Amino acid sequence: MDSLWDFPDFDEHELVHFVTDPKTGLRAVIAVHSTHLGPGAGGTRFWHYARPDDAIADALRLSRGMSYKNAMAGLPLGGGKAVILADAARTKTPEMLAAFGRAVGGLCGRYVTAEDVGMNVADMVAIAKETEYVAGLPAARGAVGGDPGPHTSYGVFLGLKAAVRRKLGKHSLAGLHIAIQGAGSVASGLARRAAAEGARLSIADVDAERASALAREVGGTVVGADAIMTLEADVLSPNALGAILTEESIATLNVPIVAGGANNQMATRDDGDRIHARSILYAPDYVINAGGIINVSTEYLHDGDEDMVRARIEAIPGRLDQIWDESDASGKNPARVAGNMARRLIGRG
Repeated sequence: MDSLWDFPDFDEHELVHFVTDPKTGLRAVIAVHSTHLGPGAGGTRFWHYARPDDAIADALRLSRGMSYKNAMAGLPLGGGKAVILADAARTKTPEMLAAFGRAVGGLCGRYVTAEDVGMNVADMVAIAKETEYVAGLPAARGAVGGDPGPHTSYGVFLGLKAAVRRKLGKHSLAGLHIAIQGAGSVASGLARRAAAEGARLSIADVDAERASALAREVGGTVVGADAIMTLEADVLSPNALGAILTEESIATLNVPIVAGGANNQMATRDDGDRIHARSILYAPDYVINAGGIINVSTEYLHDGDEDMVRARIEAIPGRLDQIWDESDASGKNPARVAGNMARRLIGRG
């Protein structure tokens, strides 16, 4: 790779900030895709990457996704994301988090952070000691804040039900088979809600023990991580890491619906056409998984309460229906329709 501008996922990003702190071992990338609608907002991911280039690509893709997510959710926020490059042992220290907080503060509000994969509320508390540009903090009873994961899972649940109504004509998940990829916060919240409605669940995760624990809790079945993508089911719900919908995997899908909370589910833009050509209904990820950032936005901007957060999340199915209506009318796949909508909203259409 000759330069940052040569990365396939570099998309007129306004800022890409590389952070190094030798004292604490911190290496991080903060990417701000757009501030057209407001400060670039999006969580920090703590992950071990095989190569530094993979971390840069992840930050670029995730920050662009946040621009689209925030715009489509009607939030006065732009899109940003950070990744902290963890070592193989996933070493995370208070000093490292403090250094990261100072780096966020140094951007003077162009980027606002919160939790993502590998980060939690306690980490946000540590970061908040160094910068005001952070959300996902503990909240008093009745106030907005805390872990955004449960809010994301609620939105995914509602969006998945909207897809089931659209494709299968059913208003309940009772008796339907849902294949859930992942067993983390979002996947667990979705599984609990789906099980309570009578769905039959198959669950896969790279952490087999975590998958087994969730399956026991919700009465589901554990499936191997390498088998979940080809399982025959009513819905495939990806709720782990991204780029799982590829030319090869789409050809082997055995479901009429794909609806899940993972970011950047499609490896390339062409994969939207491929999944559409198979008549599989796809729920664009940055629309269905907006519940967490809706909560973060309301917390950070102090523009609503828990009831307002819930109402904003419950608007997600309507946005999906709007996308699917335009897809039906135009013949364009839902991912392309959603992308065109989002780009217009951030002034790049």
